[in-house]
Amino acid sequence: MILAELFPYSRLIFTILYGITAVAIIGVVVSENRNPVKTLAWITVLILLPVVGIILYIFFGRSLRHIRMISRKKRQRLTNRDDIKHLMRSQQVIHYDTLKSERQQMINLVSSIQGSPFLANNAVEIFTNGKDKFDAFKRDLLAAEKYIHIQYYIIENDKIGNEIGDILKQKVQDGVKVRVLYDHVGSFHFDMSYFKKLRKAGVEVYPFMQITFPEFANRINWRNHRKIVVIDGKIGYIGGMNIADRYIDGGKMKHWRDTHLRVTGDIVAALQVSFAIDWNFMKRELIEVPVEMVEPGSIANPIGMQLVTGGPTSQWVNMAFVFQKAIDSAHKCVYIQTPYFLPSDPLLKALQVAALSKVDVRLMIPRKPDSILLRYASYSYVKQCLDSGIKIYFYEPGMLHSKVVVIDDDFVTTGSTNFDFRSFEHNFESNVLIYSQEFNKRMKDVMLIDMKDCTRINLRHWRKRPIWQKAVESIVRLFGPLL
Repeated sequence: MILAELFPYSRLIFTILYGITAVAIIGVVVSENRNPVKTLAWITVLILLPVVGIILYIFFGRSLRHIRMISRKKRQRLTNRDDIKHLMRSQQVIHYDTLKSERQQMINLVSSIQGSPFLANNAVEIFTNGKDKFDAFKRDLLAAEKYIHIQYYIIENDKIGNEIGDILKQKVQDGVKVRVLYDHVGSFHFDMSYFKKLRKAGVEVYPFMQITFPEFANRINWRNHRKIVVIDGKIGYIGGMNIADRYIDGGKMKHWRDTHLRVTGDIVAALQVSFAIDWNFMKRELIEVPVEMVEPGSIANPIGMQLVTGGPTSQWVNMAFVFQKAIDSAHKCVYIQTPYFLPSDPLLKALQVAALSKVDVRLMIPRKPDSILLRYASYSYVKQCLDSGIKIYFYEPGMLHSKVVVIDDDFVTTGSTNFDFRSFEHNFESNVLIYSQEFNKRMKDVMLIDMKDCTRINLRHWRKRPIWQKAVESIVRLFGPLL
């Protein structure tokens, strides 16, 4: 009887309740003191998309800043071991004070925001295609004697995925300890039987932040985008390639261009610590297996490196800080490769200031990336870049998935971080910072070769693109901080 009497007012009651809920959520968003652009984006969504806006916020808008990846006690156990503490001795090979002041400042920045040391005793091999990378990767896996630690955003149940899986199962039979982390969202649409077979064979394999409905549905926005491998504490891999056939045959994109590194030396220990922290975060045991003790002078022409990781649990926006510091330090050139270009306002302004200061700023993005939304969101920044003198190159053969920033003639950073809001704010990412003129030249040469497969965009022609495209770009850009 009471319900019947209230029924005529149900729409009004619903509207009032929704309004109270929306206002409360807006209050929470504002009180978190986030990036104003992101805050306004969420307010716009909540106002313009009734009900849907609240659902989107529950799934994609929550903050993780208060969560700690590892306890202080466990972190001390990881970093106070003799094989980790020896790393700082590597500075005897390349002294910190021989680097430019701008690079010293970068080293100090990363040390301050996450305690990552400058490691001078390293060797690096560059891979620009999947075949070469996976051939080397399989050889290193087959040679493993003690342990294998693998962390990828995506591990596909395809030809290369099964080749890697078969090797891992064989290594378990050989007595090698194999641990695997994959991102649950990244591999959400894949056949989970692949991982079940690995577990059955003795591989310790777990998803990062497993999504379960309804209790953990709000984890869907936080993704572990890192690609890190450590083998016996001697060899490491880091970069942009996941484990999937498309990195070899191009998949639906016909051609897939990416960058990945094989590293040896002290930086391997830093990769090990990063993997151990993520493994611990998934409530697994603390990994305290040793890494190789690399003596100073043991590597010819050693390269100075530093690992930087970032994510939604970090106190600072580590990756954005590193990119901004790198751009601000440029005197000669800034070369950027990224599959998606959705810069924060400070980073866009940093690039514009550099270009207006006659620094050679070049941005390379795919003409047609694997996401149509991110394509138009990236396009929306092109005119602003061209207006300030930034040179824009559209990569034509297929998907450019490489994530590289080259500064002047002595600094490079590469890894899993895209030049977009998601990588800076929502994803768990990892990059290496490389302080080396020799490596800088190698990477710059690779990028100059890629530019031969690009079309440089002219401002006069860009202005002539269809009106409908301009409208789509403007609309999608509004949601850029949430993509």
